[in-house]
Amino acid sequence: MDSKNNFMKTESAQAIPRLKRLLPQLRKVRMAVIGDLMLDRYVWGTAHRLSPEAAVPVVDLVSESNCLGGAGNVAANLASLGARVRIFGVVGGRAGHRNPDDEAGGELRACLRRAGVGDRGVVADAHRITTVKTRIIARHQQIVRIDRERRETLSAETEERLFRMLLAALKAVDAVVLSDYDKGVVSDAFAERILHASHKSKIPVFVKPNTSRRLAYRGARAIVCNAKEAGFYVSRALTEEKSFEEAGRALLAHFGSAAVVITRGEAGMSIFEENSPTYVNIPATSFEITYERLGQAAVDRRGSGRQVFDVTGAGDTVLSVLSLAVVAGANLAEAAYLANTAAGVVVGKLGTAMVTPIELAAALDET
Repeated sequence: MDSKNNFMKTESAQAIPRLKRLLPQLRKVRMAVIGDLMLDRYVWGTAHRLSPEAAVPVVDLVSESNCLGGAGNVAANLASLGARVRIFGVVGGRAGHRNPDDEAGGELRACLRRAGVGDRGVVADAHRITTVKTRIIARHQQIVRIDRERRETLSAETEERLFRMLLAALKAVDAVVLSDYDKGVVSDAFAERILHASHKSKIPVFVKPNTSRRLAYRGARAIVCNAKEAGFYVSRALTEEKSFEEAGRALLAHFGSAAVVITRGEAGMSIFEENSPTYVNIPATSFEITYERLGQAAVDRRGSGRQVFDVTGAGDTVLSVLSLAVVAGANLAEAAYLANTAAGVVVGKLGTAMVTPIELAAALDET
């Protein structure tokens, strides 16, 4: 018997009205996000010639912009959909200065405020630097990315300060999202503390895992990973359908989680739940999204296939929307369908981007 249940047209037709009614409920959800904060810096330009010094394009600078990456992008996606969000993380610091943040840390805080996310849970640490990913974009294409980061683990003092703030916040949130990009904020022991404290408070935790941690995150409500990460955990590449099913079942046992979601790019995503003998496969969205400037909506009703410009932050969008929808009352398959639809909007925008309720409602109509 086939153990896969495809999320077919009839199911999506039934789910869409429920999900559209659910969208206003997202504003009532209170979320905490903890993990690796990053600043995504974009250098926009034009390129019409090659350098005489090397076979590389010469980019004429037009503008620069900053936005949130990593756990910050998760928080921004949640806030964009109306959730009330508190974020906990670390930026670089400058010892002996009245303004303790390094330059990128200060800009990251400004981005949080513009996104409607408070920064009281952000700690400045003079022994660290703020992670910055600088992308140079010319003619809608990313030319190169430059990373500025250090990955050492937090000091015991900084970790304890961060944990105490999160612990206090658990009294006033509905769920926790743990976004681990392996930049030093989340260690195995810290992840265990977060999951344990949340479990005691009966707060579900949704996790974006990192492959450097094989034994962390036990007891999460859902683990959301991509096919490459899932393959790493089970020590083999995932190619045919059977390998995805075996991996999903293995990861449920490995993490001791209630659910595992594996995002599969153009093949959509697969959802595994511990109490279900079948798994659900949700195909990728099929509507076409035209490119517009970062942060602008762009749905082309004439399209019949998806036009992907940039997958930057799409995983953050899936994690954000899925967790928010589950907490708001959707079942996991419907929440994953909504998250998949949201990711289809985001990949049609160049750069780290978010989805709004209006865009999400329009995208649901298109599906």
